[in-house]
Amino acid sequence: MLLVDIMDVYRVETTVLVRRYMNARTRRAKRIILEHARRCSVLSKIPRQEEHLGRLVNFSDIDCISNLRMDRNTFGRLCRLLVDRAGLRTGKVLGVEEQLAIFLSVLSHHQKNRIVRFNFVRSGSTVSYYVNKVLAAILSLHTVLIPKATPVTDDCNDHRWKWFKGCLGALDGTHINVLVGDADKPRYRNRKGQISTNTLAACDRNMQFVFFYPGWEGSAGDSRVLRDAVAQPDGFKVPQGCYYLCDNGYANSNGFLTPFRGVRYHLKEWGPGTAIPQNPREMFNMRHTKARNIIERAFAVLKMRWGILRSASYYPIQTQIRLIMSCFLLHNFIRREMENDPIEAELDGETMPFAQDAEFEGQEFVESVEPSAQWTQTREEIAQYMWNNR
Repeated sequence: MLLVDIMDVYRVETTVLVRRYMNARTRRAKRIILEHARRCSVLSKIPRQEEHLGRLVNFSDIDCISNLRMDRNTFGRLCRLLVDRAGLRTGKVLGVEEQLAIFLSVLSHHQKNRIVRFNFVRSGSTVSYYVNKVLAAILSLHTVLIPKATPVTDDCNDHRWKWFKGCLGALDGTHINVLVGDADKPRYRNRKGQISTNTLAACDRNMQFVFFYPGWEGSAGDSRVLRDAVAQPDGFKVPQGCYYLCDNGYANSNGFLTPFRGVRYHLKEWGPGTAIPQNPREMFNMRHTKARNIIERAFAVLKMRWGILRSASYYPIQTQIRLIMSCFLLHNFIRREMENDPIEAELDGETMPFAQDAEFEGQEFVESVEPSAQWTQTREEIAQYMWNNR
């Protein structure tokens, strides 16, 4: 009996050991299988991400411009600038090129987070993180991307600008739709009933923005926005003796030259078949509108380039304002780096706050926007000069 009991115990213990061994092998096998599956799932994502990025920036200039609004060389230069001057670095899973491509996709086509994360095979939190990271890097380049405004000189040969000695460019305001809370909607509702921000901007003769000031409510008038921009300590700087061309939404005052009221002005009034100017004021208005049209053209190219400016975006209002500023800065960079701008060519085929305070160090500036008899006389003298030299 004793021998039988010993054998029974031996069989039981052997069975337990075998089961434990088999369970250990099963657990190990499961662990190996799960590790292999995890590794394969990560590896399967990489080709899709690299393929999408490669199609955007490596395949052709046409695809790069269509999707990111700049050619491949310009995209590469912007990446280098962000690394060298803004300190943008490769993240844990995203390189600088992919970070910038994600940001430009949002600006160019106003793509929502869920669309971007699907296209780039990234999580929504990753997309959001790098959009804000690249946005901050681009805004830090404002001193690099805002050009110096240079006045028209006596030896200027451009038929549009040679009449306006000392002119720095053109200035106007544009409304950009934004999304705000219900309590703020009455303040942001403009005269057309849209919820927008009134953005003041000035550009030079090359259609690069030398100043922009977004953030004012859509209900604010253009003159009010300009007065606030000039009054700010680090605001709009217009050196004495220089000026910008403006429309009649602003006062004709020192630093800001407007057309004569009650005299035909707009380009459609001076189209083919219309009468030639009959007096100095008509000639002044005709040449004024041809030169000042540069700001309207710049706004048109800006909004055609960046889809996010054509409709309200679902970001906090402060982020929306920062995105608007980044669009102005990137517009300047593209105008500077791309010799042929297809967006401007497309415009031709159709019918038609940062300030540069260090650039004028030591000079006196216009400190207020108030009409004066002296400035009115200056406008009369320019008009008479044009008439005498027609």
